[in-house]
Amino acid sequence: AAELEYESVLCVKPDVNVYRIPPRTSNRGYRASDWKLDHPDWTGRLRVTSKGKTAYIKLEDKVSGELFAQAPIDQYPGIAVETVTDSSRYFVIRIQDGTGRSAFIGIGFTDRGDAFDFNVSLQDHFKWVKQETEISKESQEADTRPKLDLGFKEGQTIKLNIGNMTTKKGGAAKPRVSGSGGLSLLPPPPGGKIAVPPIPPPSSTAIANHVTPPPVLKSTNVSSADILLDLDAPASASKAPASATTDLWGDFSTASSAVPNQAPQQSNWVQF
Repeated sequence: AAELEYESVLCVKPDVNVYRIPPRTSNRGYRASDWKLDHPDWTGRLRVTSKGKTAYIKLEDKVSGELFAQAPIDQYPGIAVETVTDSSRYFVIRIQDGTGRSAFIGIGFTDRGDAFDFNVSLQDHFKWVKQETEISKESQEADTRPKLDLGFKEGQTIKLNIGNMTTKKGGAAKPRVSGSGGLSLLPPPPGGKIAVPPIPPPSSTAIANHVTPPPVLKSTNVSSADILLDLDAPASASKAPASATTDLWGDFSTASSAVPNQAPQQSNWVQF
């Protein structure tokens, strides 16, 4: 796994100063004012890289890129990188060589923004390391937990009850009630009324083409049923219209009743 890890660059700063610092005599933090800030011991380029979960602070030559010193960092903040108590542009780092020897040196940036970028790059890397550690821990805990078996056992069945889908065996569906003209009518809303469409008046062409049955003459031998059917019979035949072209509706008030043996005359009034 270590061979598959690759090195990524987190931060590069072209100007950094290196100082030899006196040994710390007490538990209080380092102070940059104790160093010879006007006379740095070495000046070069700083590069922060990461390989896996470990970060590296590399001090390199500006021109050739030759490595001057390297400080591996396992955690931040920690003993490998410390800030000074009197400035935000200076840090104390622990450099190591290949033989296991280590030493503490001071580094400083001329620009305060470079010091801020250096600090943030280390914070972001170890924040990522913390998240990866938590994720791996949760995955290991999930593997050790007993898994919930949601599969069907042998011979086990389930029954689904879908609403409005169950019908009686052999039952027929109810026919839909439709109104006149084949249009289905919806029930009226509560508290409302259905507006009945108006009946169009009959046209003159339909009246002219309508055939009216001849009127029934009154007589003394007519039954009570004939009387009910002949309520609108004409009273006098002498005042009947001569032709159908003068009055399409006819005369409802007069008809011939004086001549009982006279043949019934056809009238043009319409029966509703």
